[in-house]
Amino acid sequence: MYKVFIVDDEPFIIEGLYDIVDWSSFGMEIVSHAGNGQAALQALSSQPVDILITDISMPLMNGLDLIREARRVQPELKVIILSGFNEFEYLKEGMQLGIENYLLKPINVEELESTLSNTASKLDHTVSPQADDAYGIQILKDNILHRWLTGQIAATEFEERAQFMNLSLDAPDVAVAILRDKGQVPGMFERVEEMLRDRRHLNVFHDIDGDIVIIANIQGTSDEKQNLMDGLQALSDEITVTHPAVRIGAGRMMKGLYHAPTSYAEAKKALQYVMIYPDLKVIDHGILERCGSSTATFFIDWREYAKLILSRNTEQLADRIRMDFEQHRDGLTPGELQNTALEVVIRFKMELESIKHSDESAIYQQGLQLVLDSGTFDELVRALQQVGSQTIQSLLQDLKNPIVNQVLQHIDKHYAEELSLKLLGAHYHLHPVYLGQLFHKETGETFAEYINKYRIERAKEQLRNSNLKVHEIARNVGYWETGYFYKQFRKYVGISPTDFKVFG
Repeated sequence: MYKVFIVDDEPFIIEGLYDIVDWSSFGMEIVSHAGNGQAALQALSSQPVDILITDISMPLMNGLDLIREARRVQPELKVIILSGFNEFEYLKEGMQLGIENYLLKPINVEELESTLSNTASKLDHTVSPQADDAYGIQILKDNILHRWLTGQIAATEFEERAQFMNLSLDAPDVAVAILRDKGQVPGMFERVEEMLRDRRHLNVFHDIDGDIVIIANIQGTSDEKQNLMDGLQALSDEITVTHPAVRIGAGRMMKGLYHAPTSYAEAKKALQYVMIYPDLKVIDHGILERCGSSTATFFIDWREYAKLILSRNTEQLADRIRMDFEQHRDGLTPGELQNTALEVVIRFKMELESIKHSDESAIYQQGLQLVLDSGTFDELVRALQQVGSQTIQSLLQDLKNPIVNQVLQHIDKHYAEELSLKLLGAHYHLHPVYLGQLFHKETGETFAEYINKYRIERAKEQLRNSNLKVHEIARNVGYWETGYFYKQFRKYVGISPTDFKVFG
């Protein structure tokens, strides 16, 4: 067992770390902890450990000073920083000290577990200092680029980090492609990186789903676009000779660097259509439309479906499916109804995977087959109801903690009221920090992210379907400061609520 030492001046952070990670599954055990750097250093002087997990801001001795002094005693010590400070200077200094990762609080449990897994792997094998540096840089690159493509980083912050990481992103146009090997091909990332090494306009990284992401930053001429698609096809042709299950999804070429998240989302969606078009090795947004999978006849209000999935309401979701298809039963051909049903299955899959960050293909392969085999209208509806039920059941199985399930139901009923971890923690007799850690572990999102996204979805409904003023809608969904509502709306939607009301 590798020995872990935790340092944080907040006791409930330490308590949460003990409980939120299955340490034995990583071949690790927490052997001790301390509430400040000075006490930790004293303990480390006589207690050999393999991994130090430390906060930055602590009394008596801060985390960076602790790392420097601890390395004098234990030079091979692996270090993971947990910090509430999203300051670039801390990040740079941490890199100079040689760290495994710099994780922001509230802790992303999946990122922490990924870091622990990689750290254990490094401890299992002797790694040269040069490779060690490259590994650390790749972790930070993965973190920065993933935050950029998911809208979790401000423009100025991203530009500063991109420059520091020597990322080539100077051209005006950007497109994103995703290579998916389901994590089953050892060395695939290194192979792709080597094949693209001479193309400086391409950046390669891992996202949180384990996919290999390729960012192309080029002049968006017709020749450049064709060269990009030809390059992706050549990459696919070479890889699928030995690994035929590998697929590449490609988003559109976007004008302007900060439209990259749209291309990224399109690439993710394109990969879902492998279930419908299994012979396609490279699937891009345009191919989907040319193949006849345009959603022009898609009559489902997916916002309502997503809401019912989030609230784990199987019965209402089944009723909604039947109601929607009944309303359009006479207006569409059987083929159009079936195509719409196939699109719903794809969106169920995307919704579940966006919550769980895991591949749930088995459920939906079966669902697609049920839709294709449906001989009557009722069979088609039942097939979709079964897929919806299995989607929610998958979420319920993951909710090991009943308190988090109660919190989700509370949000669904009271999202317009004041909600905070402090209030809910008092209600459920848990410290708010610990409740926040549990919530993140069970849902894959921080409490703040979840509640903001939930409120914004409700706001979008009212902006579309009512004549209320923006400030009235803001209050209806729980925002008492209109300025803060505008900020959150732009973050999650990309435009202001006023523009959304006019153009959305």
